[in-house]
Amino acid sequence: MSPTLPAPYAVPFAELALANVVREYPNAPAHLYTGPAELVAPRTLHPAFYGAYDWHSTVHMHWLLVRLLRRFAATGDLPAAVTTRVHEVLNSHLTPENLAVEAAYLRGRPHFERPYGWAWLVALAAECRALATPEGDRWADALAPAVTTVGDLLTDWLPRATYPIRHGIHPNSAFGLGLILDAGERAGLPRPVLDAVAERLRTWFAPDHDAPTHWEPSGQDFLSPALTEADAMRRVLPVQQFRTWLATFLPGLTDSPLLTPPVISDPSDPQIGHLLGLTLSRAAALRTIADALDEGPARTALTASAEAHLAVGLPAVSSGDFNTDHWLATFAALALDTPPGH
Repeated sequence: MSPTLPAPYAVPFAELALANVVREYPNAPAHLYTGPAELVAPRTLHPAFYGAYDWHSTVHMHWLLVRLLRRFAATGDLPAAVTTRVHEVLNSHLTPENLAVEAAYLRGRPHFERPYGWAWLVALAAECRALATPEGDRWADALAPAVTTVGDLLTDWLPRATYPIRHGIHPNSAFGLGLILDAGERAGLPRPVLDAVAERLRTWFAPDHDAPTHWEPSGQDFLSPALTEADAMRRVLPVQQFRTWLATFLPGLTDSPLLTPPVISDPSDPQIGHLLGLTLSRAAALRTIADALDEGPARTALTASAEAHLAVGLPAVSSGDFNTDHWLATFAALALDTPPGH
């Protein structure tokens, strides 16, 4: 069950991302102001990643643009006029000068966007490299100092990260580190860093059992704590060991409330609207976890649940409401395509 992003999504997803990565306002900077001299425009703080409401969203919307180029530019499903606009934006944003500022910002603020934004930056660099074109390599080379910075920050942070963050929003440890494992090698992270990521995931999560799935979802989750953890462990355990661990962690999985899409009472509410992302991130995790299972009832149930979650989330991707339009298409791509960097 390894789907490829369907061609009909190429143009609408590209249009969403193009509009968002150059939209500076509204903006929610996660910047700790230390004095009035820092009261500057978002584009000054982040010359590459100033749009799409917040830093992490604009990073992963850039990832989406590169993914769409890789999937569809050669097939013609991304028309030449759209492809040209994508190249213009990426050439404008992913420059050595802009990304040197971004790398310095990360290095000077080691807690900023940890680990969610870090992971998306690594995924973006991997996607640029996977494009396998001179432009893609140029963008990846420009991103390399920021990727190196993320590697250094991970090396410093992981030994001190005694406990994971488990809740279903941005700081979730399993989601961010899982993305880093998917994309890190191609992005240029050193093997010792990736080994440390994998070992930290095993240290945190290998003893876990009987996940409290009846607690999910919380009211602003866009990630499932249980499924995100399981998907991270899928990445770091041999397949048979993973299946044994999963049976202990999620007993009775085929009857779990995790397989039922959430109720989304007000998609326009910024917190409740996160649950639309939950439908898509659950679909992605359910698909990849199902891929690791033998044929049988559990695999069938997870696959059917992934489709049910997609049916709820996909119609909302381009709703015209900026609260969701600035980020949701990326999670749709995760649910519909192979993992980041592949």
